[in-house]
Order: sequence, then structure tokens, then C-alpha cells
Amino acid sequence: MTRTDLGMPAFPAAAREAVRDGVLRANLRRATHTIRDKRARAVAELADWDRLRAAGKAVKDHTLRHLDRHLLQLEAAVTAAGGTVHWAVDADEANRIVTELVRATGEREVVKVKSMATQEIGLNEALEAAGITAYETDLAELIVQLGHDRPSHILVPAIHRNRAEIRDIFRTEMGRWGRPAPDPLGDDPRELAEAARLHLREKFLRAKVAVSGANFMVAETGTMVVFESEGNGRMCLTLPETLISVVGIEKVVPTFRDLEIFLQTLPRSSTAERMNPYTTMWTGLGPSRGADGDGPSAFHLVLLDNGRTDTLADETGRQALRCIRCSACLNVCPVYERAGGHAYGSVYPGPIGAVLSPQLRGTESEVDASLPYASTLCGACYDVCPVAIDIPEILVHLRERVAQGGPVTRHGIRVRIRPAHGHTAERAAVRAARLLLDRPGALRAGERLLARARRLAPRRLPGPGAAWTDTRELPSVPAESFRDWWTRERGTPQ
Repeated sequence: MTRTDLGMPAFPAAAREAVRDGVLRANLRRATHTIRDKRARAVAELADWDRLRAAGKAVKDHTLRHLDRHLLQLEAAVTAAGGTVHWAVDADEANRIVTELVRATGEREVVKVKSMATQEIGLNEALEAAGITAYETDLAELIVQLGHDRPSHILVPAIHRNRAEIRDIFRTEMGRWGRPAPDPLGDDPRELAEAARLHLREKFLRAKVAVSGANFMVAETGTMVVFESEGNGRMCLTLPETLISVVGIEKVVPTFRDLEIFLQTLPRSSTAERMNPYTTMWTGLGPSRGADGDGPSAFHLVLLDNGRTDTLADETGRQALRCIRCSACLNVCPVYERAGGHAYGSVYPGPIGAVLSPQLRGTESEVDASLPYASTLCGACYDVCPVAIDIPEILVHLRERVAQGGPVTRHGIRVRIRPAHGHTAERAAVRAARLLLDRPGALRAGERLLARARRLAPRRLPGPGAAWTDTRELPSVPAESFRDWWTRERGTPQ
């Protein structure tokens, strides 16, 4: 099972608390608007963006349909290049594998980069329980770790912090983790970046073991690909003696030619850059690696399932596995902009988290049962997705699962789940609507009665409907139904 942030309430309660934080909302609004405006300009430069988007979707769909074949090809290629492949069915197995690999080196410290998959499984906590300290080296991840915080964005994990808050965290916490922050330290971004650089440099030079993720894995060659913007990732991937990469099985692409698509779409859709500042690729130990060359002398690849094959079994939901973690959907989402990432109770926030987390973890918990409802269904997330994931379609699909129950795949076994608690009124309303819509005469009579009694319509709904009208105005009832208007204007259709 995927780790759920302990103590998190359901999304509505967490979001209600978040929107009361004026500083948080200001930080989010400023950051998301800046990123999405820059992204729009970068994407508009490409006349063939729609074709690149369609190509990325096609490659991902093909790969998912033949995932078993491509993963076996990847394993053979990595092994032939001197690497070792491990298969992890869930978070516990992945944590056990990584912990044992680190222990085998005799080290008690690791540096980390591209940590989303390891955050998903709670690797830092598992290593800490084994007496091993993990240091995050991405600047935003470092801020989160030093602040004893949780990531709130896929691309910018510390998006909820402003410069003054970051300065205070560096002043207070850096000395407890290693080299202290310079004194005095202001909130100028250059000063903060320099403080982080000095703090991390000693860790890079000392560390013998690194843990990474990967953006893509190329099946035909066994090549790992990491995109990053700071150069810290390259320090992690080249200086330590042992490199352990924990990567979700959906990150594989068949060929280098397929990778070309994402080399164009991911930078523009995430950081609004024409090309990625640091793109690091390695294949096993590579021809120059090992005892007489540069780079790690041992490479381990941990292929993580953790609910992904269960998601793959869902014909509608599997498209969430196309995700390349660009975060474009977060930056246009009106819900995320106001509630922030912590409200989602998962390492995957925003629209993609609302459809991915309930599939990886199931909808049994209160948090996961609420996530499919954390959306206005406005469709902005689908419009910006570089691999055309129809997130609104999946949200509606998962809402049906939560409210109605039904067959799902869990741990490779087809089972039937019961409806989630608290959706009795919703199911009754859907049944009533179905009965009414199946009877045109009753529907027509109901429309006319409602139109004639429109002056009696309440301003607020009673009972469960009150939660809806607490924050929305109830639309006024028109003087006549569409059916009657059509008949009056166009005549009765044959």
C-alpha cells in the first residue's frame, strides 16, 4: 500500500483549513500564475505542439499495453550493462531492498535526488528506522526537509513557502543537519541559493551512496534519464560509489526515438524552458564507469509497482499512468490554487493526485474516498496535459466507484468493493434521476410544474443540499423549459 500522510483529514476538511491561510493562498496564487503564464508562452512557440501531445499519448498508451514486454527488455539491458535490477511489489518491499543495499555498503548516510517515488513509499522514514540518514539535495526538497514539512507541489515542493520563511528555516535548521547558514543571511534568492550550495557541497563530497528516481527509462538500451534544473542531481548521480534508483514501472519508454518527444514536451510544460538545463543519462555502469572510470562502481535499479498494475487493469483509470509529472495540471487548477498540496494527503497533489492516489492506494480511507471530489470538473487540467490524460473523465469514473462500489483489482485479484460511507443520499438522487429520465412524460410534467412554481423556489437547498448552497447561489428557474421553448420557436419535432 502507498503511504498516506498520517493524521490527514478528508480533503474537504483539510481544504477548508487551508483556504483560511491568507499567506498560503498568496504564495500559491503568485507562484502558479507565474508558472502557467510562462508555460503558455513556451508552448505557443511550437507550431506542432498538438502533434507532439498526440505522439506522447500514443507512445505511453502503447507502452502500457505492452508493459510486461518492455520491462523485461529493460531488465535485460540494464543487467547486460552491469547494473542489478530488483522488483518491488509494494512500498514495504522497496524499502527493505533499499535499506539492505545501503547496509551492505557499511554507510549510514545517503544523498537523494528526484525523490517523488521514494516519498510515495516513505523511504526516508524507513531508512531512519534503520539508523540511516537521508539528505535531500534538490533545493525545494531541502527546504521541505529542513522545515520538517511535506511537499505541496510536484515541480516546486516548497511552493507554499515565501523567501522570508525559507530564510528563517535556513537560519534555524541548517546547523542541525550540517554546515550552518551564513551569518547574516537575507532573503535574496541568490543568498539563499548560495547558502544551500555550501550546505550541500560537503554532503556531495562525503557521501558514498546515492538514491535517485528517474523521469524515464529506455527499454532498448537500459538507460535511465533524469531531468533537473540545478545540477545537484548530477552531483548525486556521479560522485557516490553506489547508486540506487527507485523508479515506478510506468516510467519506461520503448526506444530513444520515443524519448525525443518528451525531451521537447516535458521542459516546456513544467519549467517553461525550451530544453532542460541538466539532463543526465546513464546506462548500467557505462563504458567509463567502474573502478577505473568516473561515476558509481555499483548501480541498482528498483522497479516499483505499488498499485500500478492494479491501476493498469482499469480501462478508464489506467491513463493516469501516462503522467510525466510535469505539474501543468496543478498550475491551472482553481481548487489546487486555493487549497494547496497538503490538503490532498498524498505526495501527488492537485488534479493528477486526485486520480492517481485513489487508484494506487484504493478508496477505502476517508482521504482517498474524498479525492475524486476535489475538482470543479472544469477541464483545464486536460487542456494543458502534455500526454492528454482526461482527468475529468477519470474523476467521474472514480466518483462512481466511491458512491456505488463495484469490481476493482486489488493486489492482482478482482474483487468487489462496497460503496464508501456517506453517499446514501447521492445514490438515492441518482436512482431518482434515472427513474425520471427513463419516463419522458413524467420529465415533461415535472419541468412544467417547476417553471410555474419558480417564484416559490428556495434560495438555499435543505438537508444535504445545504452544503452546496453554503458557497454557491442556487440558479434561478427559467420561465419555461427548453423543451417548451423549442416547441414554441421551432415547432414540435417529428
